[in-house]
Amino acid sequence: MWNRQILGFDFYHIALWFIFYSVIGWAVESIYMSWCNRKLTNRGFNKGPFCPIYGFGFVGAYLLFRPFAERYVLLYFLGVIAGTSFELLVAMIMKKFLGQVWWDYTNKPFNYKGVLCLESSIAWGFYCLFLFGFLQKFVSKTSDLIPENVGILFIKTTAVVFILDFTVQLTRALGIHYSMTEMRNKLKSYRKDL
Repeated sequence: MWNRQILGFDFYHIALWFIFYSVIGWAVESIYMSWCNRKLTNRGFNKGPFCPIYGFGFVGAYLLFRPFAERYVLLYFLGVIAGTSFELLVAMIMKKFLGQVWWDYTNKPFNYKGVLCLESSIAWGFYCLFLFGFLQKFVSKTSDLIPENVGILFIKTTAVVFILDFTVQLTRALGIHYSMTEMRNKLKSYRKDL
């Protein structure tokens, strides 16, 4: 499983990159929003320091746009288009399943329904250039320093902690509040019905 190839890279490295980018994205966004709000702000859905939208976005952009790594103007516009499209897609999914979007650009000029704005779209292009110019080299070298057995344990542990954290936060967001007694009673009821 860990050596399975995806677009020229093994799953092990992609999984590590995903974790690193998820943490880096959470840190950058939380620092920026804490500065804007003048108080500590956790920008992730989870309680832990993990924002998977950045993991998907940066790993996806790197894997898909690698053939254009030396064409900076094209790379910039690919970042603008892909980043904006991905932001819109995530907003639509969040709105449908959670009833809300966790960012609001209504006060930004040139925004679309508060979920997209020109400032953010321009930034996605620069993030893409930064990814190819510096960040991926740093993340790749860092992941290469980790012995594979330690890396696999790290990936598995992070996945378990993330899934537990995500499950708790999702049940809260959806308003699902059951005590253990209520859950046992519901399970007994379902068994009787079967």
